[in-house]
Amino acid sequence: MGRNLYILAATLGLFALISCAVAYTNIAQQPGSPGDVALWRTMGLGFFVIALIVALAGILSSLFEQAERRSEEARRAKRKR
Repeated sequence: MGRNLYILAATLGLFALISCAVAYTNIAQQPGSPGDVALWRTMGLGFFVIALIVALAGILSSLFEQAERRSEEARRAKRKR
């Protein structure tokens, strides 16, 4: 589960970088282009914040999985004794 969250966070981070790049280039200012500069910056910031939250969820998921695995191993070792 943690690996999937890391992949999702990386994808959202990539979208954030692309949105900010579009905002700071002249692509967003050309006639017929979608949205304006403020919209692209807001989308980039939103993607970045969501990517950070998803990455935190991935880290916490990995930590809890590791703690659960180690406690299970400790229980098995205790039963053997």
